[in-house]
Amino acid sequence: MTSPRTPDKMIPEIDLLIKNFDGQNWNKANQTAFMDILAQEDFYHGLGKNEPDFSARDRINRGPKALGFVGLSPISLFDAGKALLKAKRKEEVFLRQLLKFQIPSPYHKPTKMAAKFCVKPYLEMLRLIRELGTLGFDELHIFGMQLTDWHKFNQILKKILRFREEKAKHKGRYEIFKEGCLQKELKKIYSNEIAQGLTKTRESQDQGVTKFLRTKGRNMRDYADACYRYLRATGLINVSHVGKTLSIIPDRIKDVDYILKNINRNPVFVDEEQNYLNYLGDAELPILLTDNIEAIQTRIQTEFPGTFIPEGISLMQLKDLLYDLIDERKAKELEKQVDDIKNFKFYKEIQDTYNQLNSLLDAPLMLEWNTWRAMTMLDGGSIKPNLRFDDSGEPLSTALGNMPDIECDYGNFFLTVEVTTMSGQRQFETEGESVARHLGKIKNSTGKPGYCLFIAPQINEACKAYFFSLYKTNISFYGGIAEIVPLPLRSFQKMIEASHAAAYKPEPSHVKRFFEKSKELAHTCQDEVEWFDSLLKEADNWLEIQ
Repeated sequence: MTSPRTPDKMIPEIDLLIKNFDGQNWNKANQTAFMDILAQEDFYHGLGKNEPDFSARDRINRGPKALGFVGLSPISLFDAGKALLKAKRKEEVFLRQLLKFQIPSPYHKPTKMAAKFCVKPYLEMLRLIRELGTLGFDELHIFGMQLTDWHKFNQILKKILRFREEKAKHKGRYEIFKEGCLQKELKKIYSNEIAQGLTKTRESQDQGVTKFLRTKGRNMRDYADACYRYLRATGLINVSHVGKTLSIIPDRIKDVDYILKNINRNPVFVDEEQNYLNYLGDAELPILLTDNIEAIQTRIQTEFPGTFIPEGISLMQLKDLLYDLIDERKAKELEKQVDDIKNFKFYKEIQDTYNQLNSLLDAPLMLEWNTWRAMTMLDGGSIKPNLRFDDSGEPLSTALGNMPDIECDYGNFFLTVEVTTMSGQRQFETEGESVARHLGKIKNSTGKPGYCLFIAPQINEACKAYFFSLYKTNISFYGGIAEIVPLPLRSFQKMIEASHAAAYKPEPSHVKRFFEKSKELAHTCQDEVEWFDSLLKEADNWLEIQ
């Protein structure tokens, strides 16, 4: 299950589906119509132009249907889907549904050529993390994705432990060692296909074994990447983005132990579709430790000693009390982070994070989070990130597509900041127009002058041309003239460096002068190439612009 890659992104799409197609058939016509409507939404960042019906099935038949949020015969919202849309906190809803996800099921019947499946994948991944203490992303990719039958659990566990022993012997040569291990495992997994010459992939006419294994390895990595993101959505998992490891949040170990002890490892209702759908769509199954009123009271007393718990309080009221306390703690943690960031306590760490972006576990999320920290450190103003944080104040998921990544309010003007790791033409197709739209939306709602800073490792030529053209075009939908400055990440890092080195604390006026200069250049430069090159020079000396 790799679609959507980030589970939060299915929420507005489910809502859109039900509002427009509830009770109708999920046929090719409605699938195409769904994509037509979806393409008009601010939160949508996709293409799907060539085969809209296929894109619709990819978005709805996987995560939303497979996790029991929607039914498609006809289109309807299950109780679990209702809970997902209305719940203040989504973690518990995702957790219940992920624990029920299983192969085989009436939805997932492996072919004769497929490996034997007998597994609830997310249940076993939790067990693997709990047994090992930490689970590396490479371990999840190479070995965890082989856990197609829970009876193989100990076998997979031993493979990971052997991998760790061998890894210790290959210091300084880890990437070569890892690739060798991956190829060795892939050859075992697909030995029958290789022996029978069944090595042609859907995307290519090349029937070579090398191409075949490379494709299978990429597919396994995609599954591992989605698995990590869905596990994070449960609120049970900590992530080290630098070390690329997963672990159980210490405060949630009891919850995980309860799950591992009480949930049956065998798939259920495999040949009973209606019973399976009733079970899958039930918003109250499986029973969790958070359904136990005494367990929640104990947790509150342990984590928040001194909290008054009213006598006769209901389970839902007690949960709300716990979640409010967690939110208060998170807010205090984020306030502390902001104070430390403004004092340049994390300057080196912020620069280091940018420099090692390609080696981090979730580069798009880390780029967005790190840029919020950088903007907070760079100058004054109220800097609001739209990414989601977990209960510990760590980055959880990127901003949804209907808003800027970061909003900076400087009193008499504002700045939106958009970041992307995308490059090439896809950068322009998925980011270009939405960047201007987000800017226009805030300009029109606030009535303030506004600018936008667009940051990517490299800026695509089409983006340069498009943003340059917007300085010369008055479009009311974009709030008039859209003043957007595209900067490669390295130039933005130099701006941070200059701010850190300055003998004074930069002020919002410095920010405004930089963007006013970009507007001036847009009307004096002959084309987007000259304009962009001039912007880079101004960025290098942004605090000295008069």
